[in-house]
Amino acid sequence: MKVDLFDYYLPESLIAQTPSIKRDHSRLLAVNVKDQTFKDEQFYDIVKYFKKGDVLVRNNTKVLPARLFATKKETNAKVEVLLLKEGKNNVWECLVGNAKVVKKGTILIFKEGVLEAKCLEVKDEGLRMLEFVYDGLFLEILNEIGLMPLPPYIKSQLSDNSRYQTIYAKMIGSSAAPTAGFHFTNEIFKNLINIGVEIVDLTLHVGLDTFRPVKVTDTNDHFMHSEFFFLKKNTCEILNLAKKEGRRIIAIGTTSTRALEANYLKFNEFYPEEGKTNLFITPGHKFRAIDGLITNFHLPKSTLLMLVSAFAGREFILDIYRHAISEKYRFFSFGDAMFFYGKN
Repeated sequence: MKVDLFDYYLPESLIAQTPSIKRDHSRLLAVNVKDQTFKDEQFYDIVKYFKKGDVLVRNNTKVLPARLFATKKETNAKVEVLLLKEGKNNVWECLVGNAKVVKKGTILIFKEGVLEAKCLEVKDEGLRMLEFVYDGLFLEILNEIGLMPLPPYIKSQLSDNSRYQTIYAKMIGSSAAPTAGFHFTNEIFKNLINIGVEIVDLTLHVGLDTFRPVKVTDTNDHFMHSEFFFLKKNTCEILNLAKKEGRRIIAIGTTSTRALEANYLKFNEFYPEEGKTNLFITPGHKFRAIDGLITNFHLPKSTLLMLVSAFAGREFILDIYRHAISEKYRFFSFGDAMFFYGKN
């Protein structure tokens, strides 16, 4: 499909720069996919759209303070580094700003005597393989000098880094947050459990494609980078039983959706797996793993907008977005949410 089919106009004033004061006080657009209707709600109203036996799937990945600033040892040129994927022996794949000054053999100083890195390999699109040198624990150093890797449309850093994590974040390794989960509170989870909803976790570490716009004109030409995910046996057992009994599986976020769909497509059931996926979901995809989806409002022409268009229909999604803009919903990472239900 032509990428331009997923374009829309968004006033810059609707791009949320800060999270809502209370997580569950963001707005919610509840969307009945089957009836092609929607209703304006507050996020704390979401509980009434669930029923006993539903299974809610969370992505429990935790964001690294992966944004680092360095100087080039030879010239003192300023370089920004975003950690993407950890390899072996302290080597990371990184997205590098001012990448033209970082060549093979370049030494970067992040903090004198604390952290530096050597470029081992130059890759395309600003990617570099960096070998980090330090004493002590890498994560402690990141917590000291690293910043949260906020998207470029957010113009200032957070005063509280925990607001760029879900409250259930556990498995550290993401370069960006699964932002649909920001709206959930312990009280909402308690209320869901009280009505008989099962809650399970998987892990998908969010990577490069969160930061990469779609630059091609046709979706067939877009290359999706792979992301690591982990699906445990007990989670699979709960999900398979729900499938067998015809109960709804509802994913929090596009990251959970991609992991579930990739796993189900591979095994024709949910099966324990530690692997990676580059699944690119576009209209025409037949959803087999999930029956409902909770997500935020996504960027124009993004792979995430294509995914929700596949779930609910492209024209209907664009109608929903026009409504959200007219009602001044807040967009993107710190913005408001949608709940798509009624698929089956």
